[in-house]
Amino acid sequence: MLQQTWTSRCLMKFYAMVAASPTSWESHKVAERIEQRILNSNPIMEAFGNACTLRNNNSSRFGKFIQLQLNGAQQMTGAAVQTYLLEKTRVACQAPSERNFHIFYQIYKGARADERVQWRLPEGAAFSWLPHPERTLEEDCFEVTREAMLHLGIDAPTQNNIFQALAGLLHLGNTRFADSGNEAQPCPLVDDAQCQGSVGTSALLLGLPEDHLLETLRIRTIRAGRDQQVFRKPCSQAECDTRRDCLAKLVYARLFDWLVSVINSSICATPDSWTTFIGLLDVYGFESFPNNSLEQLCINYANEKLQQHFVAHYLRAQQEEYAVEGLAWSFVSYQDNQPCLDLIEGSPVSICSLLNEECRLNRPSSAAQLQTRIESALTGRPRLGRDRLSPEPSFTVLHYAGPVRYSTAGLVEKNKDPVPLELTRLLQQSQDPLLKVLFPADPEEKSQEEPSGQNRAPVLTVVSKFKASLEQLLQVLHSTTPHYIRCIKPNSQAQVQIFHREEVLSQLEACGLVETIHISAAGFPIRVSHRNFLERYKLLRRLRPATTPGPHGPCPAGGQSEWPPCAEPAMLRGLLQDILHALPAPLHCGRTKVFMTDSTLELLERRRAQVLEQCARHIQRGWRRYRCRTQARQRRAAVLIQAAVRSWLTRKHVQRLHAAATVIKRAWQEWRIRMAFLASEELDGVEEKHSSQTSCSPSSSPLPPAQTRLQGAITRLWPLGLALANAAVGVHGFQRKLVVFACLQLPVGSPRSCAVQTAQEQAGVLSIRALPQGSIRFHCRKSPLRYADTCPGPSPDSVTGFNQILLERHRPGHV
Repeated sequence: MLQQTWTSRCLMKFYAMVAASPTSWESHKVAERIEQRILNSNPIMEAFGNACTLRNNNSSRFGKFIQLQLNGAQQMTGAAVQTYLLEKTRVACQAPSERNFHIFYQIYKGARADERVQWRLPEGAAFSWLPHPERTLEEDCFEVTREAMLHLGIDAPTQNNIFQALAGLLHLGNTRFADSGNEAQPCPLVDDAQCQGSVGTSALLLGLPEDHLLETLRIRTIRAGRDQQVFRKPCSQAECDTRRDCLAKLVYARLFDWLVSVINSSICATPDSWTTFIGLLDVYGFESFPNNSLEQLCINYANEKLQQHFVAHYLRAQQEEYAVEGLAWSFVSYQDNQPCLDLIEGSPVSICSLLNEECRLNRPSSAAQLQTRIESALTGRPRLGRDRLSPEPSFTVLHYAGPVRYSTAGLVEKNKDPVPLELTRLLQQSQDPLLKVLFPADPEEKSQEEPSGQNRAPVLTVVSKFKASLEQLLQVLHSTTPHYIRCIKPNSQAQVQIFHREEVLSQLEACGLVETIHISAAGFPIRVSHRNFLERYKLLRRLRPATTPGPHGPCPAGGQSEWPPCAEPAMLRGLLQDILHALPAPLHCGRTKVFMTDSTLELLERRRAQVLEQCARHIQRGWRRYRCRTQARQRRAAVLIQAAVRSWLTRKHVQRLHAAATVIKRAWQEWRIRMAFLASEELDGVEEKHSSQTSCSPSSSPLPPAQTRLQGAITRLWPLGLALANAAVGVHGFQRKLVVFACLQLPVGSPRSCAVQTAQEQAGVLSIRALPQGSIRFHCRKSPLRYADTCPGPSPDSVTGFNQILLERHRPGHV
């Protein structure tokens, strides 16, 4: 299973939890311990083998194959880790904007105060091999690494020795040499206080004598002659730097291999305790940087091999599935990467063979010379290119993911990976307990020194070792059933909601998915089982009457197919012919699946969408019809209810008005009768009194003539004026005349035939008083006026109202 670091971490945790399902408490504790050790191995491997690159903050700088071992009951019993090609050159050389391995930053930032004193790591110290220490990453967690090492059996003193050796390598990186100017003299150290102290600090932390360390870095030993005489030759400045870097890479590589062996010894099970395994392969992805060297060539070579295996596995799976389904299979033509592999590893001449030959010749090789030899020996290869505008010697390989330009400078030296014998012997003399384990003083240890003459043994180069380990890995992959997981990063800033199209496309090309898509598109990429096909596309059949369900009849209830398997392919073909009539793209019906192309699937989905749209229209039409009918019925019912309510309210209102009118009419009639009765009684009383007063006062003295006439006029005209003033509101015409006639007591028929006689002359004068109570009412009272014969003169106490006004105006002497 191929994936990236984070996916590998998640899968390890998942498999460890799922496979650890013991039946007893004792086996449960054992499984839990194994699971914890397997999970703890991952932080250690990432701390010592991962680094921050231009495109990934936690990039694996080595390949690893983790084998999760299972017993017959499919329970996890152990695990094993195998590594490939650690990029140890990163210890002494980092590309711009990149960092060293995570472990160096962890001890630099996470060490305690006493540890800083012991490891000579003061706050704010600068190291040449520790670029960008100010950047803080999630992986810079020192405590997690310490705890994981403790769980795997690496105790605190051993951890202290490990971190002390790593601090010694940091101080070794600050050691710089100057040109001596004389080949017979060794190169002196740079006249710098930091540089002068770095050598001593590095020697102290590594447990080496300072003088012996300087001598080994600046002077090399040469054996020559038949007697193998030893000659000592001072190294140049470049050679001193190379030996210094070689020492650091050698220590770190041995330390990494030792950690892997410790992890395997802690988590690996015995061979007879497991029968099957689940493998997790975490390899470096395809790389293309501005400056590419041997590391990128090996990484891309591995990706080419894995891409070929993936394509072969995918095509083989396609062919097997087509054969099982009974489809006529024709080999799909695709762009094979075998020419690229022939260019890199082919026989008899390839890039790898030329590099190995340069190493065997044991001669100085320049970059331009290597470029010329590669171009001349591999002329005509379709996957070899050349950048003529490049100022540096280089060659270009056209990989499946794109062209990559490799610089020829340093290729031969990196391929040789020479380790001077003096460095190995120096480290064997170390007093540090860890270095004693990493470099045991074994007299039978094979030396990498090359004998002279005809006894020279073949050199085991980096390319050869990597090729051999890669072949072993491919054998394991061929013997298993692989599954592939491709991890795509949407952006290089590790931010959410940001999607960079160009970066994603380049990653898809680097993963080989673009080529895989082309291969898949050449065949039948869409495969649907018969039942799923019927469930999704059965609505495309034409509606037609059918008495018995045949091959083309309606689908049984429940959405499940009840046709026999042998009838399903024929039914599906008839179904598609009825719906599409003529397919624009090929479609094949296998024994259990339907194979289609993208165009056929698009056509089916488009027709299905049309049918669904028609069904939606029918549903909408029926719903709208039902809604309109319901609303009409509700409207009619509402009108009837409103009419009934209004009729009831009107009847109630009329009844209330009729009752109120009856009450008013009765009250008015009663009041009118009462007023008439009171008026009649008052008139009768006035007449009786007038008659009695007339008879009682015959001897009264008569009034003067003028006053008698005035009193008569007042008596006659006062009722007329008051009646006319009160009758002016609503009385007009004939009614007004009747009022005048009534006041003057004139005959209606012939006013000239009888004399005028007022009611005042007979029974006194009735006064009419207006009472303002909403409407004009007339109240009759007895008048205080009397005739002149009965009343000798107007008394101020008895004359009121209109009579008093008239009297005041006609008094003698009034103007």
